[in-house]
Amino acid sequence: MRFDREFRHPQGVDRTLAALREIIRDTGPIRLMEICGTHTMAIAKSGLRSLLPDGLSLISGPGCPVCVTPAGAIDGILRLSEQRGVLLASYGDLLRVPGSERGDSLLRRRALGAPIHTVYSPMEALSLAREHPDHEVIFLGVGFETTAPGTAACLLEAREQNLSNFSVLSLLKRTEPALRTLIADPDFAVNGFLCPGHVAAITGARAFASLPQEFRLPAVVSGFEPGDLLYSVWRLADMLRRNEPALENEYTRVVTEEGNPAALRAMDQVFTTAPAVWRGLGEIPDSALVPRAEFAPWDASMKFAFCPSSGAESPGCRCGEVIRGKIRPQDCPLFGCVCTPADPIGPCMVSGEGACAAAYRYRD
Repeated sequence: MRFDREFRHPQGVDRTLAALREIIRDTGPIRLMEICGTHTMAIAKSGLRSLLPDGLSLISGPGCPVCVTPAGAIDGILRLSEQRGVLLASYGDLLRVPGSERGDSLLRRRALGAPIHTVYSPMEALSLAREHPDHEVIFLGVGFETTAPGTAACLLEAREQNLSNFSVLSLLKRTEPALRTLIADPDFAVNGFLCPGHVAAITGARAFASLPQEFRLPAVVSGFEPGDLLYSVWRLADMLRRNEPALENEYTRVVTEEGNPAALRAMDQVFTTAPAVWRGLGEIPDSALVPRAEFAPWDASMKFAFCPSSGAESPGCRCGEVIRGKIRPQDCPLFGCVCTPADPIGPCMVSGEGACAAAYRYRD
């Protein structure tokens, strides 16, 4: 709990910032990437970037599941909403993401009368299926390993109840394959990673062991308080100065090495892996979590022959480059003028975990 004893207090913060300035003098510029949308928002809200010394950069990676869902998948979902007797349910952020046609989203379709519901858990969608036996209820399951156990539990319950008018369209993705794709990019220029505490609470901290072991990149599983984040940045910088890359679990009050065994068992029982297309990253092998064959009656991709289109991203939108950490949100020419939270062009400005939304909201 060192973050609480020292890194929440002004004197500790001052000492840490002084230590970081010394490290940068020794190492030269350092680029660290957070791969969690909640970290992105916490960093922007706390003003952490403005405190860090010159030469130490925090950049955002593919940490927002809504943001990495490609336009073609959204187009396919919009086509589902046109089918007679279909009721869609999902988390609120996904409803606002536009497809390849600007302004067309599930939220717009709902305003035009389509039966589309916002839910806070997959079990709410299951309840909708019981309440609307005359509709085919499809839960749009978006997220990383954090939300996958809840979706798995929902599918197990649907099978137990033999609820024939319910299915899940799995848009779930795995974090680790995306990191490998990022690192394999010839232009990859990140020196260390702030790893997502929410994901690690499910997978265990050891899910990120490949970063130091295979790639010689330091990694810290971090919590979400400003003190967590500052401590984690300092640890990463110190590992780089010492040239001793390792995996450290800062978020020990929530995350263990092994993760959540019950959640992992449920995920393994329900899901297998498959390729998935990520916005900005292309197709990544083994990065999707899709229902196993025995859950085909409740798999919307099978039940409705779901096929994402090859829809292009909105012209001028550079969300894909933001997701890869190639540019800052402010470097996109649409940021803050054509593209705003009130009228977003791309999903990075839509989502409550999007890098563009964070930069706009907190002028980060």
